[in-house]
Amino acid sequence: HPSITVSQVVSDVPGMTSRCDLTIHYGNPQENGVEYRKLFQDHIIALGTTRFAAEHRIARLEDLLKAPLIHSSSNETGWTAWVDWFAVLGCPAPKGRSFYVNNYMIALQAAQDDVGAVLGWDGLVGSLINEGRLVKLVQESIPSPVGFHLRIHSRATAKARLFADWLVEAT
Repeated sequence: HPSITVSQVVSDVPGMTSRCDLTIHYGNPQENGVEYRKLFQDHIIALGTTRFAAEHRIARLEDLLKAPLIHSSSNETGWTAWVDWFAVLGCPAPKGRSFYVNNYMIALQAAQDDVGAVLGWDGLVGSLINEGRLVKLVQESIPSPVGFHLRIHSRATAKARLFADWLVEAT
């Protein structure tokens, strides 16, 4: 729909999207009477650069426990954290250096800059992997405990709803 202009607000902070027609959320919809559509639910993988993997000698899951890890502030957003990821795989909490950021896009960029390893939702990071900017550090992954959903706000215009239909079909 080339006649539809899309403006984006990228925020990991709840409430920053109060004037938007559509918003994408990670988690299970919990508001009654609000229109949601499921976009996708995928696997969560550990990512970094090939240089990072070589420098920190990451070949096995246990190697990640000592490596620098990039953490997204997950209290407000519900993002799956490294502690959760390791726990599902039967591992203790990581003991390496921690770098905290408040936005997932910043976390992905920090990983590309060799700051640390980052968790990636394969549906979100496919292009980074395909381009070789990030690689899977270990073979283990976990199923995402929740999915990504599109919230259609009551003020959504007809064009926004048309875009929503296209987005759901495309994912």
